[in-house]
Amino acid sequence: NPHIQRPALYPPSDGYQPPEDPLIGVALQMKVTEQLKRLFPNLILVGTAYSYLQDFLPHVAQAAVREGWVDLVGLGRMSLTYPELLWDATEGNKIQHKRICRTFSDCTTAPRKGLPSGCYPLDSYYKSSALAEQLKIAKAK
Repeated sequence: NPHIQRPALYPPSDGYQPPEDPLIGVALQMKVTEQLKRLFPNLILVGTAYSYLQDFLPHVAQAAVREGWVDLVGLGRMSLTYPELLWDATEGNKIQHKRICRTFSDCTTAPRKGLPSGCYPLDSYYKSSALAEQLKIAKAK
């Protein structure tokens, strides 16, 4: 279910409102992944849903890997808005809060509407492009 593996405050325009707070989806994903890791310790597991944690992502991801709940954390949406986030966090650099993914879901909606995936609300390249207007029109339909 998308609301568990890709929780969002703002679901894609052709999506659905989650049946519960998106944090429940994050917690469920983390719990199931931890259980699977315990049952299959040699299986490499990648944690998902962490982008929803926004500013807390580096802290939670670090703890999940340290505790052995997952082997690594995959970042999808966050890598579109702030690909250097984990570098900044591990190197002690100041986190650039304006670049944190806020789960607007345009990165999911755009490809479903035939447009490139990108962070239309936060990335200046997409925000100022003709693609942004096309996405706005497509979402209104």
